[in-house]
Amino acid sequence: VFALRSNPVLMATPGRGRTLPYRIEHFIVLLCIRYSIPEEQERGAFVGNIAEDLGLNSPKLSARKCRLVSQDGKQYFGINMENGILFVNERVDREQLCGESSTCSLSFEVRIENPSETHRVEIEISDINDNPPGFPKSELALEIAEVTAPGTRFPLESAHDPDVGMNTVNNYQLSSNEHFSLKVQTRSSGNKIVELLLEKPLDREHQSTFHLMLTAFDGGSPKRSGTVEIIISVGDINDNAPVFDREVYRTDLSENAPKGTLVIKVNADDSDQGTNADLTYSFSKHASRQVRELFSLDPETGEIRVQGPLDFEKSNIYELDVQAVDHGAPTMAGHSSVLVRLTDVNDNSPEIQLTSVSSTVGEEATPGTVIAVISVTDLDSGKNGEVHCQIPRNVPFQLQKSPENNYKLVTSDRLDREKVDRYNVNILAWDSGSPPLSTNKTIEVSVSDINDNAPRFDQSSYTAYVMENNAPGDSILSVTALDPDLDQNSHVSYSILENPIQDMTSFPYVSVDSKSGNIYALRSFDYERLKHFQIQVQARDSGSPSLSSSAAVNVIILDQNDNAPAVVSPVTRNGSATVGPVPQSAPAGYLVTKVMATDADSGQNARLSYQLRKATDPSLFTVGLQSGEIRLVRNILDTDAPKESLVILIKDNGQPRFSATVTIGFSIVANVTGNDFKHSNFLKNSERFSDLNLYLIIIFGTTSFLFLLIIMMLVALKCHQDRSIGRGYDSGICCYKSMHYPGMRESGAIPDAYNYRFCLSPESAKSDFLFLKSYNSTLPQTVNYTGVGAEPYHYSICLSPESSKSEFLYLKPYTATLPYSDVSVNNTTARHEFKHSRFHINVGTFDGWKYKFRVEEEAHRCWEQRKSHRRRMANAL
Repeated sequence: VFALRSNPVLMATPGRGRTLPYRIEHFIVLLCIRYSIPEEQERGAFVGNIAEDLGLNSPKLSARKCRLVSQDGKQYFGINMENGILFVNERVDREQLCGESSTCSLSFEVRIENPSETHRVEIEISDINDNPPGFPKSELALEIAEVTAPGTRFPLESAHDPDVGMNTVNNYQLSSNEHFSLKVQTRSSGNKIVELLLEKPLDREHQSTFHLMLTAFDGGSPKRSGTVEIIISVGDINDNAPVFDREVYRTDLSENAPKGTLVIKVNADDSDQGTNADLTYSFSKHASRQVRELFSLDPETGEIRVQGPLDFEKSNIYELDVQAVDHGAPTMAGHSSVLVRLTDVNDNSPEIQLTSVSSTVGEEATPGTVIAVISVTDLDSGKNGEVHCQIPRNVPFQLQKSPENNYKLVTSDRLDREKVDRYNVNILAWDSGSPPLSTNKTIEVSVSDINDNAPRFDQSSYTAYVMENNAPGDSILSVTALDPDLDQNSHVSYSILENPIQDMTSFPYVSVDSKSGNIYALRSFDYERLKHFQIQVQARDSGSPSLSSSAAVNVIILDQNDNAPAVVSPVTRNGSATVGPVPQSAPAGYLVTKVMATDADSGQNARLSYQLRKATDPSLFTVGLQSGEIRLVRNILDTDAPKESLVILIKDNGQPRFSATVTIGFSIVANVTGNDFKHSNFLKNSERFSDLNLYLIIIFGTTSFLFLLIIMMLVALKCHQDRSIGRGYDSGICCYKSMHYPGMRESGAIPDAYNYRFCLSPESAKSDFLFLKSYNSTLPQTVNYTGVGAEPYHYSICLSPESSKSEFLYLKPYTATLPYSDVSVNNTTARHEFKHSRFHINVGTFDGWKYKFRVEEEAHRCWEQRKSHRRRMANAL
């Protein structure tokens, strides 16, 4: 059908001539005339003059048998054969004909004979505000929990106005109250939804029921309105509302989906329990009547299915408002939306022919490579034969149009076979008819592979745990690398890269199967020598050129209990050790000594326990299970043996258990000085070590040693730079001897047998001199010394400016060996034994002897020198 160039515009107004605009398009055969009238016109109302608009002679209409033909057979309009006037023949209700569609028109054909002519007439029906808004129910009942927080929204059922445009629902109004307000939202479709918004907290005891009036107004002129009463009950039962796993669900659905097709399944969860967590799904009050007619929602499963015919031309998108209501009292609801997009399915007549096609293309193909040449034809003519063609946008191809409805399918982007190895390109062709007809054809394009991907391990790094003492050849781990390429490009072989392990390469330790990726141990590992190491495994494909990647494998050796405990304290010889004597007056709980052992294993295998296996008198001693401390259970009796021997069993906690024994020997002596009790208390309070902390002590000691070594080097460097600081204090030692003590004798001088020499440094403190050898202020008789080592005892202390208080605890007798001496007082001989341990001198006490050492002016002077020296050293550093 070909149109002429002239397109005159005529005006037609019912009853008043040509005033409404319409367009006449002259064709050789077909002419289309459009009129517009409002709905609800009286029967016989003027629509237009067909004869004048078609340029026909009115008297000839009857002779040429002019008649109106409609598809549905209804005669809404009639024609006056005498004057050619088109008039309303039946009541035209726009809402009944077109529902809520934004446009509404009736079409029919005017057929004239002699000669035969067919003209198409379309009459647009415009809407008038002849319907007020209305609510589905006269009242709405809501139950809101008392604990509902302000700001909570409650969807209300929207009013419905069958009119369209400005004549439909335009606004809502809520009666005045303090607790609630309205929130009106406009959807993309133009529909307005209303929600009740809680403004203030509810108090059920204060007000348990609210009666509100909701009024809906349309936008017509004059305005029409409809009201509904909202009855709100306040309660406080269920405190958790259901929550959907998505706020908005989106899905695509074919418009020709048959009844019962599953659209989507919604799901909500309720954190309550019991019946409060049982949910029922339904459409919310926002869902329109059209949605309820086209879709169904299973109340138990949440499945939304098609239950009515879908039409893409009427609406291509639907918004379904769904809710999940629990079974609590009062019920609580969760809300969500489902966005259903309809896909257009057209059965059309255009034909697609592939004149040239390449079904395989290399992934290295550049954009613009031709895949196929397509020819699209349509047997119709004119607008019905005018065809268009397109492909989906989510494929790396595009159509390039050439003359005479020919297209070339070319690549528009780089191809990656590893992401997509095959494309099904759907070519859609449609004509410009009304309604348009379409067809589609799918071209399958395969992408050929090149070696553009290196093998990829399933993990960036691996960790293998191997028990020590394993058998050589044991499999310790299997690695896997995948290559997304094809054929030879995807064949992977494994190897181990050279990596030093304890100054050796990794090859003597492990090997890998080149095909399977299994890693084997080549030697038996010893946890105590090697706790862990790392290797690099390489995966290489067989492409050209080949590509590779590597992954780190951390091999951790696990400990086995293969080492027995070893005693480290006290020092043993042939499994035995002798410790210092125990005073007979020692109380229960007295610490005799502490056995310390270590185990080369780790973890539970190195957790040691101590037991008393054998003793001269088992009732006298106890051994700490974890600490190894040997203590007295009771006081020592005169009947107890003077020499004791204990056999201590040390066991680890491994499987199987290993153990070691040590024999501890010591003597019980009758008399010791007061310092021994202090010594015992000192050990009791300070020597509470745990063998579990042994490694921490070693690490801390090593760190401290390195730190002190650095400090000493810095001090030495500073002293070298400023020698004058050091020279002034090289002779900072104050030594004194033959001091006199009043009250010792009538002459006031101490006997030669008790002369002492002491040395003080500027670092000495006053408290450092409280435990040295002392005097007796009242000696009734002269003391005579006999026996071994009866010569006078001399002691000396040499202190440097760097001396600390702890160095005064290591004083020893000046004489090399003093086993004992006999002291005669009032013709009574007492044996005075000098015993010294690691910490300080134990001196026996007898017949009112006390020991005290006083430092007078000389010590005070050294004390002042020491403080001055410290200040100058601090300034120098």
